[in-house]
Amino acid sequence: MTTDVFEMRLQRALAMLESKKLGRSTYAPPLFRLMWKMGLKLPPPHMAGFAINATLMGGFFGVFWGLFMWLLMWSRQGMPVLVGAATALVAGLLFGLTMAWYLRHQARKHGIPHWREFEA
Repeated sequence: MTTDVFEMRLQRALAMLESKKLGRSTYAPPLFRLMWKMGLKLPPPHMAGFAINATLMGGFFGVFWGLFMWLLMWSRQGMPVLVGAATALVAGLLFGLTMAWYLRHQARKHGIPHWREFEA
């Protein structure tokens, strides 16, 4: 899929999601907008697969939350690096699975198709 075709399809998908009365920060969160600006061809989160949402959101959360906690608390408390990394990994996994479930639930509730089924 060329960039122009993807961009046109994405804009139509975002318009459809907006018509469902979802908040912009929900159907086009900052993380996804950043990825789109970087040229990654990711579907909007409600239309993406469970694995994509769990991996992307969980990975982002786990890394940045773990770094934040390490810099502000854990290093000062003497927590071993591996324990901090494992804690961040578990937190990222739980956050990613929760967000992926929530987005899939919202998609079903509002009748939002998967990206592969969406015709622009």
